[in-house]
Amino acid sequence: MFGFLGFSTDIGIDLGTASVLVYVKGKGIVLQEPSVVAINKDTGKIIAVGSEARRMLGRTPGNIVAIRPLRDGVIADYDVTEKMLRYFINRVKAKKWFLKPRVMVCIPSGVTGVEERAVRQAALQAGARQAHLIEEPLAAALGAGIDISEASGSMVVDIGGGTTDVAVLSLGGIVCSRSLRVGGDKFDEAIVRYIRREFNMMIGERTGEEIKIEVGSALVDSERSTQIRGRDLVTGLPKAITVSTSQVYEAITEPLEAVVGAVKEVLEHTPPELAADIVNKGIVMTGGGALLHNFDRLISEETGLPVYVAEDPISCVAQGTGKALAMMNVLPNPKSKKLFKKVMG
Repeated sequence: MFGFLGFSTDIGIDLGTASVLVYVKGKGIVLQEPSVVAINKDTGKIIAVGSEARRMLGRTPGNIVAIRPLRDGVIADYDVTEKMLRYFINRVKAKKWFLKPRVMVCIPSGVTGVEERAVRQAALQAGARQAHLIEEPLAAALGAGIDISEASGSMVVDIGGGTTDVAVLSLGGIVCSRSLRVGGDKFDEAIVRYIRREFNMMIGERTGEEIKIEVGSALVDSERSTQIRGRDLVTGLPKAITVSTSQVYEAITEPLEAVVGAVKEVLEHTPPELAADIVNKGIVMTGGGALLHNFDRLISEETGLPVYVAEDPISCVAQGTGKALAMMNVLPNPKSKKLFKKVMG
């Protein structure tokens, strides 16, 4: 009732390793910021959050540290995560809200009970009236516009910053899934290691990400190149080199194979009837990692199935959390109620 009167509202949060997206009921995605917090080590005071803090990564003096409180899709620093969540919730809160918001946060499908409780507690401590959790593949499917309530198989590959979730969905639930702690961050780290090994040059993870975006590809069908700068490990002096698409492909082969392997593993465990549905519908890719050039082609070639990238892959999970909250209010009959409880975990 209060949602209609303006006393409170629903907020969906994609609490990602690389970025946080916030969905507000009736407004859509209202915030998208990196999951980075800059803190003064001497006082414990937060100096910056989000984009401003990300610009400080690797560039801070001794008493200031820019950290990412989430690693591999789960909370690595509880206190900083809670402060970051509180900051983002307060930024999107309207003055007319008299009650605390109801919040839904997405979690990877492979998290433990302890990790689940940590996320729920962090949301409550950050100012949520109620905190609900939804698994990322379910949220991604809802955000991509897939009808997960029907008795038909749908397959989603959600590649985030810290995790990749692969799942086959039917009747509002996950039939089989695999969650691996390989995502965009692992691609960036692989590029950093490759540059260090092949060129004796040190670069930061932020530069590794820029290389991935500019010339990275899951299949080498054309050569592109970019110039990067870093520190020579032999002389200790600044240095510039040129990196090509084929070199980046060589660097990221291992995490690429891990994701493809997870997709194949889930397909192997999919019931035959649902597998037939996936042959007809294809696989839907979501998350920022889906934007890696030719990633959809690689998975299609490896599985022999059609693969599609969602219209707005980065915001799918956040959109799905908002849709899931709305679905909790629409319970036309007792059977539906049972279904949505399953959806919410």
